Amino acid sequence: MPDVGDVAIRFSIVTLFPEMFSALLAHSILKRAEERDLLQVRWVPLRDFAEGRHQRVDDTPFGGGPGMVIKADVLERALQSLQPAASPVQASGEARGHVVYLSPQGKRFDQDDAKRLAGLPHLILVCGHYEGVDERFVTTWVDEELSLGDFVLTGGEIPAMAVLDAVARLLPGVLGDEASFTDDSFYHGLLDHPQFTRPAVWSRSGAPEVRVPAVLLSGDHGMVAAWRRRQALLRTLIRRPDWLSRAELTRTERRLMEMLAQDLDTLEDSPLGITNRTVQPDKDDIQ
Repeated sequence: MPDVGDVAIRFSIVTLFPEMFSALLAHSILKRAEERDLLQVRWVPLRDFAEGRHQRVDDTPFGGGPGMVIKADVLERALQSLQPAASPVQASGEARGHVVYLSPQGKRFDQDDAKRLAGLPHLILVCGHYEGVDERFVTTWVDEELSLGDFVLTGGEIPAMAVLDAVARLLPGVLGDEASFTDDSFYHGLLDHPQFTRPAVWSRSGAPEVRVPAVLLSGDHGMVAAWRRRQALLRTLIRRPDWLSRAELTRTERRLMEMLAQDLDTLEDSPLGITNRTVQPDKDDIQ
């Protein structure tokens, strides 16, 4: 295992089910990244820190109710094993790692979070289970809570895998080509443009053939880039208009998006509602 200083980021995964993660690092990009010492992943089996003959990690909730709650003292011993001298009074970050609890009550995880977390030296992901964890552990040790969305999963392992993958692919050298992630959906606040590959003409039995947009076969890189930009803008406007407010747009693009949004609203009311407006480009938008 590489020394701490040899890797861009360390991931420590606190979980009841470490075997669920084995396939994630056994294949593809993350496997190569760990082999090249670009990242380090350590599993922290929670049951190893349980006490007593039955190694109980949970107990019934105070006040009654269904399910079981993971015990605060067991979780604390697991985190202290990562840094024996660590305590909750220490600052987060290099002192004891940045502790993230994967929870339905957390902030919804997005690409901005992935970029922010990718800049940390040690990320500790705590996977909840059952009815959750003792709130005293959360208020004492957890730096932030993250959620994948407004739905409930059996445990925090799947969200932890998503966070691990999203963060790891942003580390230098993991993907090889930085454009592989800077062109991704959400990285600049826009969805990705449509992608096409061979064959240029897709012939289907009993159905009309489907062609790749001609501009992508033109060999004109400027035209291709402009087409992809327009497609990304349009796709984001239609599918995720909430992202446009923080997207990196020129003044012309922002005005155009506002006009198109009005046109789409009109189109919902009338099949002939699209207007015929044009936008004159600003001087700083002309290249």
